[in-house]
Amino acid sequence: MAKLSKKQKEARSKVDSKSLYNLKDASALVKEISTSKFDGSVDLAIRLSVDPRKANQMVRGVVTLPHGTGKVLRVLALVTPDKEAEATEAGADFVGLDEYLKKIKEGWTDVDVIVTMPSVMGKLGPLGKVLGPRGLMPNPKTGTVTMDIKKAVTDVKGGKIDFKVDKTGIIHASIGKVSFEAKKIEENADELLNTIQKLRPTTIKGTYVKSIFMSSTMSPSIGIENKIA
Repeated sequence: MAKLSKKQKEARSKVDSKSLYNLKDASALVKEISTSKFDGSVDLAIRLSVDPRKANQMVRGVVTLPHGTGKVLRVLALVTPDKEAEATEAGADFVGLDEYLKKIKEGWTDVDVIVTMPSVMGKLGPLGKVLGPRGLMPNPKTGTVTMDIKKAVTDVKGGKIDFKVDKTGIIHASIGKVSFEAKKIEENADELLNTIQKLRPTTIKGTYVKSIFMSSTMSPSIGIENKIA
């Protein structure tokens, strides 16, 4: 087992692992126990009582965090020439079509989000093996396949994130940075949790959310009170 540094030991001593904190207190505490020298991410891990192998229990959605994620996302807009100006004006970092399809085929994936048009999706199909594992394949359900390219790019740049439950039944999502004010972390977390609550599958009876934990990069986890039935 790796030896803990003095700062890490101090951080752990401030978190009662047997207690659950309300969102307000946890959002303040996560800033206090961050030991990284850089501006770490603040993340939530939400364990659900769902079976992701069943299509009617796959929890997936999008949410626009009121204060953004604090990350500067690189957006590629794969669009036809008539939509290029719209994508550029909205702030897309890379705009084009065939030249970028060729680059992706050759292994280039130096972007965070790809937005495109329905008519272009046929060309992206063969690139699924490259884009899929990296979570870069555009999807109509997340708003990244649309004719309204301007809105899609603006939403992504403005703090919209997509999330889905993994094969173990957990949703992992970044909700901000340690440098955020505690209130902003709290409000971002609350927005995500409310969205997940609205996506509760009708087939789930009893407890939906099993546990919620908040942490920052390299910090111990903080158990959160679960107010979702």
